[in-house]
Amino acid sequence: MNERTQVEVPGGRLIMGSGDGFYPEEGPTRELDVNGGLWDVAPVTVAQWREFVADSGHTTDAETYGGSVVFVGTSGPVSLNDWSQWWSFVPGAYWAAPQGPAAPVPDCFAEHPVVHVSYRDARAYCEWSQTELPDEAEWEWAARGGLVGATYSWGEEANKGERLYANSWQGNFPYDNHGAEGWRGTSPVGIFPPNGYGLQDMTGNVWEWTRTTWESEPGVGCACSGKTIEEGLTKTIKGGSHLCSPQYCLRYRPAARSPQEVTTSTSHVGFRTIRAGQSSLSSVDDPGTPAS
Repeated sequence: MNERTQVEVPGGRLIMGSGDGFYPEEGPTRELDVNGGLWDVAPVTVAQWREFVADSGHTTDAETYGGSVVFVGTSGPVSLNDWSQWWSFVPGAYWAAPQGPAAPVPDCFAEHPVVHVSYRDARAYCEWSQTELPDEAEWEWAARGGLVGATYSWGEEANKGERLYANSWQGNFPYDNHGAEGWRGTSPVGIFPPNGYGLQDMTGNVWEWTRTTWESEPGVGCACSGKTIEEGLTKTIKGGSHLCSPQYCLRYRPAARSPQEVTTSTSHVGFRTIRAGQSSLSSVDDPGTPAS
């Protein structure tokens, strides 16, 4: 098995959410106890996923559906009220061809986080590796890295200029991205500084699945991912991605959250695994809706 570097995260008392008015689904803040556990230092990489597929024969939902949702951007400024301008279903897009079969992949592709994995796919990996997905409270506690109430996983300093703490959109969304440390799209894990618990890419780079079922007002949209949740089983994703921009989606923060349908895959959602106890926010897990 490709080495899965892990670190022990202590438990403690979490002040969860944000009362700062960034987005309504983040509040109100509440306190709860979270157990510690053994965490993957970084999101599951393409190399780790490739070994899982070779050993298990798993077929992803993206492959079953014949493609997946890909960020394609725009050629210039557009209204930010219509996500369909920069998202598209691309036939043949899946974990090994994240932008579609005709697009090249970087030489260090194996060290990038795997994407185009649905909740069902992530759960299959966990069963194979005898691990678990974190729940939302566990994830937020770990992402904060010991900082109580901080806006970002590294403190209060904005992620811009010469010093970057995470892979997020640099420039004018959705058409002009200067790149984070030169990366436009996902970056190899570990490019950016770890948080106080030694965890890498907890915010930015890719959104991460949790096992917590989404609860919020009906009709809340998936942040940056192009779909409105009206009904059906959804899970909570955390951490934001390389597409997050203060102009549109300031969600590369521990308190940020978004719903995602369990069979949906996109070019900016991945996951990491843990071995940990349940926090008081955990919900009963289920494998998700199987692909038809």
